[in-house]
Amino acid sequence: MDDMTDRIVNCPHCGHRFDITLDLSGGNQEFYEDCPNCCNAIHYDMQIDESHRTINLFIDADDEQIF
Repeated sequence: MDDMTDRIVNCPHCGHRFDITLDLSGGNQEFYEDCPNCCNAIHYDMQIDESHRTINLFIDADDEQIF
């Protein structure tokens, strides 16, 4: 599996569609980035399944998190 891949995502706040680049070299990751349109924080949860060679990317708004 390559170390970098691009994905198109939609902001959960404003619906803006944009490209992001995922770095797969670190394995499973959770991270936050701001929407380039509305500047609200977006929570990303990336899960890599090496055996099936798939990437699952879950996206939600920061205010939807359950702690």
